[in-house]
Amino acid sequence: MPKHFSDPEAIAEDIVRDVGTNLLVGLPLGLGKANHIVNALYARAVADRAVNLTFFSALTLEKPKPANLLERRFIVPVIERLFGGYPDLAYAEALRANALPPNIRVIEFFFLAGRWLRVPFAQQHYISANYTHAASYLLARGLNVVTQLVAKRVVDGVARYSLSCNTDTTLDILRARAQGAASFKLVGQVNSELPFMPGEGDLPADEFSAVLDSPETDFPLFAPPSEPITDTKYAIGLHAASLVRDGGTLQLGIGQVGDALAQGLIVRHRDNAQFHEIMKRLAPDAEQLSALETGPFEKGLYGVSEMLFEAFLGLIDAGILKREVDGVVLHGAFFLGPKSFYRALREMTAGQIARIQMMPVSFTNELYGDEDLKRRARVDARFVNNAMMATLMGSVISDGLEDGQVVSGVGGQYNFVAQAFALAGARSVLTVEATRQAGTKTQSNVRWSYGHETIPRHLRDVIVTEYGIADLRGKSDADVIAAMLQVADSRFQDQLARLAKDAGKLPKNFEISSAHRENFPERIAGALKPARETGLLPSFPFGSDFTEVEQRLIPALQLLQDAQRTPLQLPGLLWQGFLRQPDTADDECLARLGLDRPVTLSERAYRFLVSAALARSRVG
Repeated sequence: MPKHFSDPEAIAEDIVRDVGTNLLVGLPLGLGKANHIVNALYARAVADRAVNLTFFSALTLEKPKPANLLERRFIVPVIERLFGGYPDLAYAEALRANALPPNIRVIEFFFLAGRWLRVPFAQQHYISANYTHAASYLLARGLNVVTQLVAKRVVDGVARYSLSCNTDTTLDILRARAQGAASFKLVGQVNSELPFMPGEGDLPADEFSAVLDSPETDFPLFAPPSEPITDTKYAIGLHAASLVRDGGTLQLGIGQVGDALAQGLIVRHRDNAQFHEIMKRLAPDAEQLSALETGPFEKGLYGVSEMLFEAFLGLIDAGILKREVDGVVLHGAFFLGPKSFYRALREMTAGQIARIQMMPVSFTNELYGDEDLKRRARVDARFVNNAMMATLMGSVISDGLEDGQVVSGVGGQYNFVAQAFALAGARSVLTVEATRQAGTKTQSNVRWSYGHETIPRHLRDVIVTEYGIADLRGKSDADVIAAMLQVADSRFQDQLARLAKDAGKLPKNFEISSAHRENFPERIAGALKPARETGLLPSFPFGSDFTEVEQRLIPALQLLQDAQRTPLQLPGLLWQGFLRQPDTADDECLARLGLDRPVTLSERAYRFLVSAALARSRVG
């Protein structure tokens, strides 16, 4: 049976005593980190330079940090409400400050997107890895400790512990230990908010060498609030939703596109006539429209996704995720989401939660191991994941920049692309916003070429932007380029086509059809406006941890952020705000930011800007 502790320093001392002073500690990706134990081990190594400590992890979660007055006044109350009791990871603070002691290393194979750019130590110690390879890298380096946040349940007086949110790599390395291929201590920290998930991650106490269990070390789970879905993300999600076959299999990446796709599927299922109308306005031509999957879900879908998030529960509630595989409608490897998501999992009945099973990442992301069973289950699979950029010849950039800086990581994307080619009837759908803002300039995310790639062009399949679907599988380079030009923003199409022609990859007489010459944001906004106004495409389809006032403020603050990229807009906004009289709803928003009674000159200016932005965002 495990040793039980109520003090983090005591359990850290016990780990050093049992394992020694050379510690290679595996930390679960994301939510499942045992923060108090991690911080105690870090403090122990800081105090004693004879302790050599390496943390091997991914997706270190940090609270948002506001950059200016408006951000600070908006986000600080949100941080306090949602993350107030969440203990910061000491190693992350030291790493960001370039202050790690020489006897401590932090190695990650996946970053929180964009958070570790230009942080030299983090960039230099990043390992580029498929998610499914992380466990083998841990074992090869001599892993000797795993610390993990767990849920606890007492059955007939005997404690059991659930790996809950992170079965991903832990189950794989536990299997290696059971086979005699590894030797490490599994150390748990009990968290009362963590849902107890049944299945392979439901472990007996004797799997653990030590457990930290105390009210003093209990803490609220990291719960990032859902972000509002923009028109661009809704357009991408709706296009992707029209590729999903009834009776098939679904995997989704996290974020607004995943939420938008799920809501698109719900509209398609519950209000099919309206879904057809939306797609008629959104699809650029009749030929593409006729090829779409637009019917309701009679057979339903089966979900198998490395990450679970709240949208999957929405699909279950809507009766879409209902095709069972051995009594299960949804298999996952880790989860992360808002407080409402964790609460929904905790409050499910035994029968409901039994239909959601947490598995090792080797199960969700790969076919080998019970391959025949997986092939029979994963029929007509659609693997939908986000990317940053794509080239005209179909390679995809998802994890890093051409100067070598890592934005996030490969994670499971390559795994799912490979599955799409290995499974009959399966497709990989990679979603890309057609443009992005770089300072004051709009740039195309569809590039002629780029000095880095995550998915090579020989694995090109389906790429979706807000402007449509580019089906690339099995096509020649010229046909691929033509398809990619059709989903590029029209402000960049001519330049991109010229580069392809100059390289001899596109006929000199090639012309982009008129149906694809109106790829502008205004067309997308107009196409979605009727469904937006009737509530079919809400900004927060699966609820929000933001208050109603905060939800009204978000688009206004986004408008101001966009205006700062084009400073000539700011005087107009300032003048509009000076002239207008805020209504009651605006007064609530201004009060939320502490601008209802401005004192300083800067506060008065911010009041005028926010007032104008509220008016414009409401009109938009």
